[in-house]
Amino acid sequence: MGIDLKAGGRRTGRSSSMKAIKTDNPYTRLLIKLYKFLARRTDSAFCATVVKRLHMSKVNQPPIGLHRLSKYMLNKEGKTAVVVGKVTDDVRMMEMPKLTVCALAFTETARARILAAGGECLTFDQLALRSPTGSNTVLLRGPKSRKALAHFGHSTSVTNEHTHDGVKPYVRSNGRKFERARGRRRSCGFKV
Repeated sequence: MGIDLKAGGRRTGRSSSMKAIKTDNPYTRLLIKLYKFLARRTDSAFCATVVKRLHMSKVNQPPIGLHRLSKYMLNKEGKTAVVVGKVTDDVRMMEMPKLTVCALAFTETARARILAAGGECLTFDQLALRSPTGSNTVLLRGPKSRKALAHFGHSTSVTNEHTHDGVKPYVRSNGRKFERARGRRRSCGFKV
């Protein structure tokens, strides 16, 4: 008996999260509609990527600071920085270069600094009119490193103690008397 490749084999329960729009935000819903249309009609990889990122949860749309943004846009005059997320201010940066930035949101201070430097703050619908296929744009994202990520992953077990090394347990304290029983010493079951 072979695998019915047309039907996709026996991979069940893997429906895409991009079939249904999860957010209730009317603006995001309209942007998804717009960029889905553009991706279909223009065969633009840029638009397809924007749609994919608009579908993402807030955790997966990390913000980007102005310093990182200006660093990525060095020697890219005449191009538009595109961020599917929020652009935040960086008080440590003294001089702000002139930038054209398109993002879902800007903090007040970040917007003020971009405009004061002679730059532009665009929305995604304005970008769709300006460059529907994403020409002359640089697609960027912020750093995805949160403290909570240290705690994600599988817990360890007797059968496989290295399921995810370095998964940080939520513990009350790191002292001698805490979290030192089974799984933390050889004499009690196993040691990770």
